[in-house]
Amino acid sequence: MAKKTENESFVDMFKSFGEQLKMPSVDVEKIIEHHRKNLETLEKTAKAATEGASNLMAKQREILQETLREVTDMAQNFRATGGPQELMSKQADFAKKSFETAVKNASEMADVVRKSSTETIEILRDRIKEAMEEIREGMERKK
Repeated sequence: MAKKTENESFVDMFKSFGEQLKMPSVDVEKIIEHHRKNLETLEKTAKAATEGASNLMAKQREILQETLREVTDMAQNFRATGGPQELMSKQADFAKKSFETAVKNASEMADVVRKSSTETIEILRDRIKEAMEEIREGMERKK
């Protein structure tokens, strides 16, 4: 087994042990750098996902406030004056407006989610491409 000195680091011990076993040399610094980049990518994706969740919550709050404002306005303007046809017309207009608003809000929410998802996927895709290039370069050096 490798002889240990006071100042010898774990990495140095690992290297000398590998040399004694006549193992191919391993660039530990490259491996550490590779994993550091992976952790940085994980941090970036977590930030992007958190930002996306915050944007989604802000959009939901905005939609809720808008909906409450519209319901309040409708309730204040909804008078039972006039005949049954006028009442039915007001209810139909309100139902139509509510449906259109719901569709618009759902579309906007989907856009927020899509943007957040796309951003996190792009971060991961870029790191995967970079990692594959690192592997390719490593294989070419061995040839």
